[in-house]
Amino acid sequence: MLATGAPLRAEPATPESAPAPAQSAPTPIAPPPAAPSEPAPVTSAPPVSAAPAAPQATNPAPAQTAVKKPKPKPAPPRETALSDDPTPALQPQTFFTTSKAADRYRQIVDLGGWPRVGVSLRPGAKGPAVAALRRRLAAEDDSIVDTAKEKWDADLTAAVKRFQYRLGLKQTGVVAGATLRELDVPAETRFHQLESTAQRLTAFDFAFGPRYIVVNIPSTAVDAVEDDRVVRRYAAIVGDPEHHSPELHAKVVAVNINPTWTVPVSIIKNEIAPKMVKDPSYLQRSHIRVLNGHGEEVDPRSINWASERAAQYTLRQDSGANNSLGSIRISMPNSHSVYMHDTPSRNLFANDYRFLSHGCVRVQGVVDLAAWLLDGESGPQMSKDEINAKIASGEREEVRLTQHVPVAWVYMTGWASADGLVHFRDDVYHLDEISGVAEQ
Repeated sequence: MLATGAPLRAEPATPESAPAPAQSAPTPIAPPPAAPSEPAPVTSAPPVSAAPAAPQATNPAPAQTAVKKPKPKPAPPRETALSDDPTPALQPQTFFTTSKAADRYRQIVDLGGWPRVGVSLRPGAKGPAVAALRRRLAAEDDSIVDTAKEKWDADLTAAVKRFQYRLGLKQTGVVAGATLRELDVPAETRFHQLESTAQRLTAFDFAFGPRYIVVNIPSTAVDAVEDDRVVRRYAAIVGDPEHHSPELHAKVVAVNINPTWTVPVSIIKNEIAPKMVKDPSYLQRSHIRVLNGHGEEVDPRSINWASERAAQYTLRQDSGANNSLGSIRISMPNSHSVYMHDTPSRNLFANDYRFLSHGCVRVQGVVDLAAWLLDGESGPQMSKDEINAKIASGEREEVRLTQHVPVAWVYMTGWASADGLVHFRDDVYHLDEISGVAEQ
């Protein structure tokens, strides 16, 4: 049964002070079936009178009534959805199916592309805009036959939902917000997404196995694959546009429970050192120890944090609720020194935009993923309850796999699965622009 972690989406890379909430268990994926609300108005202070001040009264002034702060507006409704497609994002044939899809979209471009919808539409709509929507969808969807019909019917609702499914959007059947924006992306851009993805996959030599993990960075999703089927899928937080999550292939060798975090030198230089100059108690509050080259603890007050020498120390954050890696780290040695891990800021998975890390991948259902890795197929066996009990104990433990599990991080903005179904995601890192066409 394909399963997904609970809500979706994002977060900061520096240590958090809030305690981590309990991890939600993944739920079975059902077929996934919205536009942001306006920001709260800014209230300005009343104008200051230019009249001279009145003489002060001798009696005390009445107590002022406290001004109630306006309630914050709720977050905009989420428009994206974690796919329930049991087909892995990356398969041995993905390069070939994606290349074939690129050829098809090149033909669409050569024939003039597709019409722009331009307006929001919903079931019950009538008129030329509905016919334009049909023609737009029919360019990619062969099941649409009557492209001149100007009345919305059940078949059109189903076609809109199929489009949303392929784009990783909630299947509302309504054309608005993100759905409208994606419909109006030109065919030429879609062709270049497929072509660019195929080019990137050409040089990607991944050793598939009966069990493997795929992170498609633009999808902000993690697939756990067994026998060519996704058995677990989780929402992820990936690198931001300034700190890309890299494309790589590696092997999971261990699960670290209650890990410590060794702070990367780049974060020491760019974030922690400036904070220490302003607030010398920052490291202590963040439970980060300073170690010298011999592994001995150093008093952070003895260090000149404004100097280059500050980055020569090792900064290590203690395990616990505030640790930036959360309660689990999936160890996968690679030249980029990145990995998959938990986070104390799990609320950020509920956002649509989840490009917020410094390059590592944060996994919403990481305890469940750890239990899948430790189900006995790869050697050691530890249930989800046992993992949670170990986390609660505060004890650090590294559970090493005897059978390493391949893991691939890929950047696929357009790809076709084995059945020929074509999927698209946003080119947040602008890597497709290398092909000469910017995202619209």
